[in-house]
Amino acid sequence: MTGTDPTKDAPDVATLSYEQARDELVQVVGRLEAGGEPLEASLALWERGEALAARCQEWLDGARERLAAAQQASAVSTDSPEEAR
Repeated sequence: MTGTDPTKDAPDVATLSYEQARDELVQVVGRLEAGGEPLEASLALWERGEALAARCQEWLDGARERLAAAQQASAVSTDSPEEAR
């Protein structure tokens, strides 16, 4: 490799918040759409984009699970005090 990896100094995807991952993904997509990157850099960007998209999906899945749990808990607590036990 010729040192054209544009993602080598990027933070670990697993440490990013949803907003950070989403914002970086937008930047990666923009760079790929603009073209002009060498093949190795484009591949590195593509891989980074895939990892960022997966991270965003993890956050969204977690949020859905938390929302469903909160809705279920709310439904149980409003049904009757006996069912909440």
